[in-house]
Amino acid sequence: MRDPYSVLGVAKGASEKDIKSAFRKLAKKYHPDQNKDNAGTQAKFAEINQAYEIIGDKEKRGQFDRGEIDESGKQKAHGFEGFGGQNPFEGFQQNGSRGGGNPFGGGGFGNAEDVLSEIFGSAFGGQARGGQQGMHPGGSQRGVQSLDVEMKAAVSLEDLFRGKTNVRMPDGKQISVSIPPEAENGQTIRLKGKGKHTSGRKPGDALIALVIKSNAKYQRNGADLKTELPIPLETAVMGGKVKVETEDGRISLTIPAGTSSGKVFRLKGKGLPKKAGGQGDLLVSASIQLPEDDASQLQEFFKNRKK
Repeated sequence: MRDPYSVLGVAKGASEKDIKSAFRKLAKKYHPDQNKDNAGTQAKFAEINQAYEIIGDKEKRGQFDRGEIDESGKQKAHGFEGFGGQNPFEGFQQNGSRGGGNPFGGGGFGNAEDVLSEIFGSAFGGQARGGQQGMHPGGSQRGVQSLDVEMKAAVSLEDLFRGKTNVRMPDGKQISVSIPPEAENGQTIRLKGKGKHTSGRKPGDALIALVIKSNAKYQRNGADLKTELPIPLETAVMGGKVKVETEDGRISLTIPAGTSSGKVFRLKGKGLPKKAGGQGDLLVSASIQLPEDDASQLQEFFKNRKK
């Protein structure tokens, strides 16, 4: 294998953040699930994972930089030059067994797995859930049952305002889940370690798909909300004040004289939380209401205007 720094395209003095970023970019590009018609990418993907297992891990990176392990992660033997420079223990795993297995003792891809899970949404970035076989980073199939659980959570407008909703887990426990600002319908939130548990394995995750409920009063556009506000004809003609319901309570809105139906008033900061911080706006669309009791007088008024 080539030098892991060269494989990931980073300098030897690169930061952990830069190394992780380089790995994420290459993993997306060469993942077998993304290149099903190109078998050659499997070897490239395995090489990328191997490189990240070494320099993406602080301890292994230090060992490699000090010359204690080679590009494959194997311990370098010292004092055995008589064997032609070869490590006489090469091919032995930490448990003493012989074979060309994982150089890290059988676990393998542990450090890369978390990053791949972030990118592709399941263990090893493509392993199928529900017990189906998935793609190992090296391109091999493994029939390990996923410990992730998939759930749905109904989210109301009030939940979006406060940034939290309650979810009942498969074990019956109810937990509070944070909702990111400007969340979209169907967006998935990953709760680390909240999935299934089994002995000898890392706990699975809970994948919560948000189902955002519609609201009869408000239309939502990102962090902004829009609503219609009935305005009496007299107020629209003469001007005045009307009450508007907001999440913070009722506020008074000034209606200028001669307001037409469809005119929009923007109430700053009365919408939903924004990704960049702060709140969106509430857009109030005027809807002129004709008087029911005085309809005859209004008709008479317009008749006289035509004379």
